[in-house]
Amino acid sequence: MRILSGIQPSGHLHLGNYFAMMKRMIEYQENHELFCFLVNYHALTSVTDPNLLREKTMEAATDFLALGLDPQKSIFWVQSDMPEVHELAWLLSNVTGMGLLERCHAYKDKIAKGMAANHGLFAYPVLMAADILICGANKVPVGKDQKQHVEVARDVAQRFNVTYGETFVLPEADIEDDLATVPGTDGQKMSKSYGNIINIFADEAALKQQVMAIKTDSTPVDQPKPIEGNALFAIYSLFLEGKEKEKLQERFITPGLKYGEVKKELLGVIWEFFAPYRAERARIAADKGYVVDTLRMGARKARGAADEFLTKARRNTGLNYYE
Repeated sequence: MRILSGIQPSGHLHLGNYFAMMKRMIEYQENHELFCFLVNYHALTSVTDPNLLREKTMEAATDFLALGLDPQKSIFWVQSDMPEVHELAWLLSNVTGMGLLERCHAYKDKIAKGMAANHGLFAYPVLMAADILICGANKVPVGKDQKQHVEVARDVAQRFNVTYGETFVLPEADIEDDLATVPGTDGQKMSKSYGNIINIFADEAALKQQVMAIKTDSTPVDQPKPIEGNALFAIYSLFLEGKEKEKLQERFITPGLKYGEVKKELLGVIWEFFAPYRAERARIAADKGYVVDTLRMGARKARGAADEFLTKARRNTGLNYYE
């Protein structure tokens, strides 16, 4: 089973990134063929400062390695180190209907939130389809918000296969229902774009500020607290399983719970959970050469895998005129 997913290095990586994608990818490397990459071409839709993009790309790579991604058990690279993906994106563009892209909610949502409309933002799903199809991914672990983009990739692959003959594997979105959408501090989906995140590797002061900023309702202390739609409960639950999660739910529905106290508890839980990873991150960050070499090694492997599908696509479309 070939598993593939990527993440934008457009800002600090956060709890939503970790629980909805990163943790699962790291677990997959033990029993599957794992392809994991940093989508810095996609990040250009929101990051225009070149120095910031370089910094965040290295930061995200360091974070992933510190959290347990093993370059000996996976293929880990940076999207811009595989330029072939743009050739495939062009081939796919010619079988992608305008209506399909116009229905993509991510584009409409970002425009509604004030992002400038441009071709990169509009054609984002085609490049994402190329990312997925060029490596022959069977499953793509994503959050609920990215499910439509994987469906677009599948639709485009089917259209290409019908038009030019069997070329691409049809991918499937891999979504864990409990982690479909991790809420941010404002109750919306946690996102770097919305500024509502809780950073994985924030220092203690910054982490405290973010956790204490989690939006809560005005239910009196002597009343049961709601569970549904409660960002504080949802975020705390990420760190609990089974009976521990049941105990937390019981605390919320029992009168007397104080949100401020729960936030202080959560702060301690998050700090302790990532403590060993912080130490590993400090060690890796001190060796930039190791990080760069790891990414370049991953890119060579990824390009090797991509060659199979791009060569087939070129042949099937007739671009290899010399044969």
